[in-house]
Amino acid sequence: MQTHLRGRDMITTQEWTKDELDTVLDVALDLKRRRALGEPHALLRDKVLAMLFFFSSTRTRASFEAAMAQLGGHAQFIESKSTQISHGDTATEIGEILGRYNDGLSIRQVDWGVGNRYIRDVAAASRVPVHNMQCEQFHPFQVLADLLTIIERKGDPRGLTMNVSWAYAQSYQKPLSVPQSLILLMTRYGMNVRLTHPPEFKLLPEMLDQAQANARDAGGSFEVLDDFDAGFRDADIVYPKSWGCMLTTPDPDESAKIGQNYSDWIADERRMALARDDAMYLHCLPADRGIEVTDAVLDGPQSAVFDEAENRLHAQKAVLALTM
Repeated sequence: MQTHLRGRDMITTQEWTKDELDTVLDVALDLKRRRALGEPHALLRDKVLAMLFFFSSTRTRASFEAAMAQLGGHAQFIESKSTQISHGDTATEIGEILGRYNDGLSIRQVDWGVGNRYIRDVAAASRVPVHNMQCEQFHPFQVLADLLTIIERKGDPRGLTMNVSWAYAQSYQKPLSVPQSLILLMTRYGMNVRLTHPPEFKLLPEMLDQAQANARDAGGSFEVLDDFDAGFRDADIVYPKSWGCMLTTPDPDESAKIGQNYSDWIADERRMALARDDAMYLHCLPADRGIEVTDAVLDGPQSAVFDEAENRLHAQKAVLALTM
């Protein structure tokens, strides 16, 4: 267990050592156990977390607010459009000022080519830790919750086959952050990771290179497929979700039009039958029901999406407690 994490930013899990990530998982399980037993754990009493949102949220906002309350502190919700941030405050000013008012800053900014840089600029100016609640490149808290769920359900993740796949959706052109963070984190834990997507829906090349290096170092594997069914075959964990084809076109309307060519990429009962009998279905939610995934899969016995959503709370509490 590592004990030197006070003040650390969490922008991507790739910037934390595996020992440090193991500490997060250990603390998350301990805090989850303590909540289940009704044991108080006000580890952040009198501390305040600023939560800055440039993008709508359900699970992220609710889980971060609950996390701070359960840890004895307060979460301060700040929405960009209703504050001076929308027409004046710079990233440096936000880091300097909110970093003096608060004990931690958490930010969700997913604009393509903007979000990650903004969060890093705030972090450079802040005297307190900065947490990435999601940018266009990374979603570290989501994938920590995903890994926690896999460990709870499957035990040691080494050697398990996980299919991280694109799936069709109509709601909006979603960021690359979840699939990129998944292939980076799961390869570090010795899993055999498949990335399955149509040709137009590529991820950033540097992320593929890092995932390949992670797999080599951890004794797992990493491969890229373009056949939806093949990705499911004999997988232990399937994670089919939509993302936009930002590397093909920056135009969300054009991205949506391209996606229509793959409207049959839906996680349904036939695809789940291709995976192992005890395969687990994961999704960060919200999912486009009947389009991205069938109700029978999302609500079925192989789905762990609600445990996965709960684990957002526990993983976030661990990082907040360790860094603030």
